[in-house]
Amino acid sequence: MNRSIRYRKMTIDDVERVYEIERLSFTLPWTKEAFYYEMNDNEHAHYVIAETDEEIVGYCGMWLVLDEAHVTNIAIHPDYRGKKMGGGLMQAAIDAAKENGAVLMTLEARVSNTVAQNLYRKLGFKNGGIRKRYYTDNYEDAIVMWVNFDE
Repeated sequence: MNRSIRYRKMTIDDVERVYEIERLSFTLPWTKEAFYYEMNDNEHAHYVIAETDEEIVGYCGMWLVLDEAHVTNIAIHPDYRGKKMGGGLMQAAIDAAKENGAVLMTLEARVSNTVAQNLYRKLGFKNGGIRKRYYTDNYEDAIVMWVNFDE
């Protein structure tokens, strides 16, 4: 089985699989309708898909407003985690943000999610602060991280 990964812009046809990955990845998943809204109605939404020859294995969503990109969600299907796919997907999202004029990218990560934080730091993100009780499932704090592409 070929495991080469390609990255591309998400389309409306990808929503079902993206929603499946979302449900498997988060305690408070976005609804399928939210993804349809992102694809059809949110002019700021940009999503990058990671896929093998067989299927979509991950996605990263962001909102591009003026020269800033805010990562809304990123997930790799559980069957594909631990294979360095998250780093490639995040780099593809960074590249897409830059191509669309972003000079700054920001995101939130659970304070307990050190795996994600370490990945983001490898890609140049810095700690920017704490959002207290950010996650409504357990009121865990979020660490705000950002990277300035001009630095």
